[in-house]
This record gives sequence, C-alpha cells and structure tokens, in this order.
Amino acid sequence: MSKLRVELGEKGYDIHVGTSLLDRAGELISCACEGKAAAVVTNRRIGALYADRLVQSLANAGISARVITIPAGERYKMLSTVARIYEKLLDQRLDRGGMVIGLGGGVVGDLAGFAAATYLRGVDFVQVPTSLLAQVDASVGGKTGVNLSRGKNLVGAFHQPKLVLIDVSVLRTLPGRELRSGLAEVIKHGIIRDGEYFGFLETNLRTIKRQDPAVLEHTIARSCEIKADVVRQDERESGLRRILNFGHTVGHAVESLTAYRGIRHGEAVAVGMVTSALASREMGLASGDLVDRIVGILQAAGLPHKLPPGIGHAEIVAAMGLDKKVAHGKLHAVLVRSIGSAFVADDVAPEIWLKALQAQAIL
Repeated sequence: MSKLRVELGEKGYDIHVGTSLLDRAGELISCACEGKAAAVVTNRRIGALYADRLVQSLANAGISARVITIPAGERYKMLSTVARIYEKLLDQRLDRGGMVIGLGGGVVGDLAGFAAATYLRGVDFVQVPTSLLAQVDASVGGKTGVNLSRGKNLVGAFHQPKLVLIDVSVLRTLPGRELRSGLAEVIKHGIIRDGEYFGFLETNLRTIKRQDPAVLEHTIARSCEIKADVVRQDERESGLRRILNFGHTVGHAVESLTAYRGIRHGEAVAVGMVTSALASREMGLASGDLVDRIVGILQAAGLPHKLPPGIGHAEIVAAMGLDKKVAHGKLHAVLVRSIGSAFVADDVAPEIWLKALQAQAIL
C-alpha cells in the first residue's frame, strides 16, 4: 500500500492507494474522522458491487452508515440531484458530527462533495473513488460542484476530504472505455509536470491497460502525488493549480455541446489536450515533437484526438467563452512548451484556437 499526504495545514489529509482497501475502509476512516454516522452516496451499479462491503467495514469500526443511491451519468450532475441528497440526509437526521462518503466515479464524488460542503454549512467528507479518472483526478484537491445547462462545473465549492481511499482492485469491474477515459488524466499529469513520468507511461501503457497491480498502483500513486503537490502550492486555483486544467477548456466545451452524452470526460479532455498542444504550436511556443508524442500516446491508450462529428470549430470557441476559467473577460488557457512544462496563458486569441482546430481536423 502507498500512503501520500496532501499538505494543507489543518486541512491536510492522507491518500491511501492499494489493493482490497475497501475491507479496511472502516478502520482507515475512523482514524481520519471522529463521527460515528455516515451517508454513503453512490449510484446503482457501483452500489450493487461495493456498497455492502463498505457499509460492513464501517460497521466493524463502529460507524453506522446508510446508502443514498443517485442516478448514474454526467447529465445528472445537477442541482436537482444535490437537492435529493439533502432530503435523504435530513431523513437520516445526519448532524454536523456525521460524514458523507462518496463511493463511485467523478460524478458521484463531485455531487457527494458538494452536498457535504453545503449541508449544514459543511460536514466531513471522504472520497472512495471507483473509476481510474476519479482516483487520479477528481478525488484529490477538494473541488466539488455541479453543471448548469450552459456549462460544466459552474456551481461548486472547495471542500477538502478528510481521507481519500483508493482501492486499485475495484478497477477490475470498470468497463474498458471508462478505464481508457481515466488514462487521459494520467497522461495529462505527465504532460504538464513530469516528462520522465510521461516516458514511463509511453513504455508501460500496455501493462497499465492489463491492470498489472504493481504498475497500476505506482501509476495512480504518482499521478496523485503530482496533483497533491500542485494543490499544496495553490489550493484555491489562483495560479499554479490552473495547469491541472490542461485540455479541459476545449474538453468542457465538447461535453457541453454534446449535452454530456456520447462522450466521456476523459475522451473530451484527450481531444482538448491535442487542441491546446496545437495552439501552443501555432503560437510558436511548443517543441517540435510535442503534438506527435501526445497524439501517439492517446492513440495507444485508445483515446480520441479529434472532435466528434457534427461540432463546428466556431461552436467550440464560443462555448469556451462560457468556461468557468474566464475572469475579467479573459479566458485562462493552459498551454505547453514541451512534455513536462505547462503554463497558463491569459488571453489566447480566438483565431489561434480556430487555427488549432483546423489543424486538428487533418491530423
């Protein structure tokens, strides 16, 4: 088992990465949280697989838990779903001494975390992510939130978990497409922060996809370590943390324009990373092999590198203008000079994005 620490002073917390950790969840959670009552938020599929094990483990540690089941899918990451969670928490009479546990992928974690951040003005929150994407990204850093009809994650709050519990063995039941989607965020960490790690991924991608336990644990732990280090330096995304949004500005636009149907988050981010790399090249900032290496590893991972059919370039650029990263009328976009070196550009002209999208179409 690997144990990492997100150093945020009084708000710091541990990340545990290992196999069969669900059966130790109660023990580990009771060390991080004082409460003896919990609400486990999950969806039907994940709940059927893992909720009983988690609830039993909590009971063994003296924590009474009830399960709240919500619909699965990005289109349900809305305020109406959070309202349903509030009602269930009230039915349970969960008070400020209780905790909310998110058991599931990124959608579950975001919804459960936002509910925990806002219910009774904030209760303890624990992340038990069950998708690769959530394990390496959404579960770490304290971002919670929901979508509005006009954009992704436009309502939210920073609410750090008390603990992140990553059981690598649950990925065996993850559909192949979801595993590939998670690889987009793994690859992103190498692109923005660690060229050596990116090289490791290029070499070991096939082994990771086969879910070799040791290689997978190392991969997840290293990705969490990269994100934790960035969060430590910039908890509330006022500067450095923005580099974690590499590929997300275009990716969120793609998700919004497809109404969160037919494309996974990681797939949209993969497309966005290529667009951003091409924008970097258009501005004369990127190294020569940057785009080729990114496209190559995405193809090896089974991820897309072009826009879905039917989405126009001008539509993408317009949707980017509604992104939550717009401040004072300027869109903060993440570009890359070389593998391992990302930076925030304050105002990339729409013409650059259009040229990048045109170049992407003929890759």
